[in-house]
Amino acid sequence: MNLISLLVGPVTDLVGGFLKNKREESQARHEAKMEVIRNDANWETLMAGASASSWKDEWFTILLSTPILAVIWGVAIDDGRVMDRVHDALGALATLPEWYQYLLFVAVTASFGIRGADKIMELRKK
Repeated sequence: MNLISLLVGPVTDLVGGFLKNKREESQARHEAKMEVIRNDANWETLMAGASASSWKDEWFTILLSTPILAVIWGVAIDDGRVMDRVHDALGALATLPEWYQYLLFVAVTASFGIRGADKIMELRKK
């Protein structure tokens, strides 16, 4: 055996091992991402099933639509007092304790299946 043969074998083994490790690492990352996707899909399916027989979505929709309907009604009858009352009522919500506002926000976003509420809350703080 010559010197080149003695050096090539270990170098080839080293490179081969490195490439194998990289391939396994890439496969593990891919499998972890796929598991996250499967878990998200399962969560959404469970939430959709739980909401099927619930009235909370409709209740929040009616609750959130009420100020809009009041404003439209106030404009339709040309009564500025209605507009003032709606404005005062919505302003009063801002005076509620912050913890209650957060709980209400979480309840509404969960009801409508909006994920990432923490990101939306960060935008609110800006």
